[in-house]
Amino acid sequence: MSKKSDLKREISESEKEIETLEKKRMRSQSALLEAYLNNTSPNESDVEYFKIFSTLIELERKNLRQLNEELEKLD
Repeated sequence: MSKKSDLKREISESEKEIETLEKKRMRSQSALLEAYLNNTSPNESDVEYFKIFSTLIELERKNLRQLNEELEKLD
């Protein structure tokens, strides 16, 4: 039973982490969109942040899928 509760806790933490990362990525995404709409070059740091956060989100989603699969196997 403890394995299940540990997995559920990890799943919850992973979901929260994804939400946090998506909020951070949204800031750089807004800056990129503004640059696009103003026909200007985006700030390189905004581009880099967007790429980094996107990668981190994908990695965390992969982790979340694995945790969910592990939990399903226990049921």
